[in-house]
This record gives sequence, C-alpha cells and structure tokens, in this order.
Amino acid sequence: MSFVSEYPVAAPDEAVEHFSRRLALETDCADVAACLKSGDVDFVLLHVVGSPEAFARRHIPSAKHLPHREITEERMAEWPDDTLFVVYCAGPHCNGADQAALKLARLGRKVKLMIGGITGWADEGLAFATGLDPARQFA
Repeated sequence: MSFVSEYPVAAPDEAVEHFSRRLALETDCADVAACLKSGDVDFVLLHVVGSPEAFARRHIPSAKHLPHREITEERMAEWPDDTLFVVYCAGPHCNGADQAALKLARLGRKVKLMIGGITGWADEGLAFATGLDPARQFA
C-alpha cells in the first residue's frame, strides 16, 4: 500500500460535497486574473493587509485597500448588500484574508478568499498595479 492509498479514499458523493464546499469559499489567482482580463468582474477585490504605503508599492489590479481591522458594518455600507467580496492578503503565511472573510461573513456579506494572495499572484507571473486607491485617501 502506498502513502497515497494508506488512508481510505472518500466516496465520490463525499468528494463532491467537499470540493463544492471549498469552491464556494475560495477562488484562485488564475480565476481572478481571467475575470480582470475579460472584464467579467462581478466582485469587489479587497487587499486586506498592510499599510497604504505597502499597498501603493504593489497590489493586484482593481483592488481596494481595506485592512481587515477596518471592516465594519458602517464601512461596508458603501457597497450593496448582495456584493460579492474577494479578499486576499500577503500569502499562505498570512491569515489577514481569513480574518477579513470571517468579519464579512459575520456582517452577512458574501465572500470568497483568493488562495495564494500576493505570493500566489507573483508565482503565477501576473502583473501588479502600483499607486494609491483613490477611495482610500479619505482615511
């Protein structure tokens, strides 16, 4: 028996449930990039960690800088209730996107986490944007 088959494999219906659940909660860099390229963007992309200076140095195109600690019901009122948010952070070593996703869900907002974050985006060889998000200059 191999290391792969050492543990019993899940039944196909269990696998469908498991992977459907994951895809309901997560997206990836390639899918976000494809949406941005095609213009088929039906979500708001939130960069949820770091300082405004770090955001200005490098972020994913079209992202809004909204650190997870600033996510409040009042702040989210800027968007319609049915808005889908895609959150990302620095990468697999960072839980800022998880914190943002939890806050958004607790506020009754639809949310997916972009797995990989900045690290994943860079690993895919995708282009970054620079500069400040004009919407954040109020802070």
